[in-house]
Amino acid sequence: MKKVLILFYVAFLGLVSCSDDNDPVTIDPTRPTGTLSVARSGSFIDQNSAGSMGTASIGTDTEGKEFLQLSQDFNTALATGTVTVYLSTSSTFMADPGNGNPDLLVLGPVRMAGENFFAIPAGMNTAKYSHVLLWCGSVGIPFGNAPLL
Repeated sequence: MKKVLILFYVAFLGLVSCSDDNDPVTIDPTRPTGTLSVARSGSFIDQNSAGSMGTASIGTDTEGKEFLQLSQDFNTALATGTVTVYLSTSSTFMADPGNGNPDLLVLGPVRMAGENFFAIPAGMNTAKYSHVLLWCGSVGIPFGNAPLL
């Protein structure tokens, strides 16, 4: 009797776990839903010959979530693997660990050239940030900044 129940259970799992859906839906929380309504944007100014170029834009998607978007023509030196994107109150990276970096908001590492999205934490007021910074942590130098207008 136990063998019959086990076989029935295995057959049942096989039937319910198989699906004809060949195109599963992948939800990426770092991508905006629908259209991104851009509020401010600016072009990158290259620093330290990193080849930084493209546009940074802050906007809101159709669900009201705020994102930073790097444009499709975005590029910078990515060989170090440590280029991090920050929102900043100035064009200069000024770490202030004693005060919890009140003038910087880290958004994350750049994954690739081209279009990138960074979700901005809910409830964060981005109005005080005037620039997007590209900071290479492994060598401690800026790779570029984009003034947000």
